[in-house]
Amino acid sequence: MPLPRASAPVALGCLVLLSACTPMIGVEAAPGAADPDCAPVMLALPDVVAGDLEKVDTNAQATAAWGVSGAAVTFRCGVDQPPPSPDCQRVESGQGSVDWVTVTGEDGTWRFTTYGREPAMEVTIPPTVLTDHSSSFVGDLTSAVELVPATKECT
Repeated sequence: MPLPRASAPVALGCLVLLSACTPMIGVEAAPGAADPDCAPVMLALPDVVAGDLEKVDTNAQATAAWGVSGAAVTFRCGVDQPPPSPDCQRVESGQGSVDWVTVTGEDGTWRFTTYGREPAMEVTIPPTVLTDHSSSFVGDLTSAVELVPATKECT
């Protein structure tokens, strides 16, 4: 039985209200976010990192976030490739290994940028997350990140 015409606007209104309740994290898209090699990475990212940080929606292309607004781990694909650095380290996991250049900001934020992969990817971990979690969960991203082959390694 078809719904009366008046039901369509009501249903649409309910859908809009429900979508307004969905948490969304604001993340700035990287300069190379439109790189087609980012798409399979984004699709392969895990739904949960660090055991309890659940993936939430973001507002920009080739970005992802886990956690809650103000205390979310963010991921961006298509960032600028970092130069060689003494802060480059290999993170091994059961899924493989990825080389990351790690930088700690003055505010305690940690930024991991893939080294030797084009497009490069970046993970930002705010200090609010680091109070309860180790940064070792970047290994949870290995299987997705490895979809972009490495062309260089940390030395």
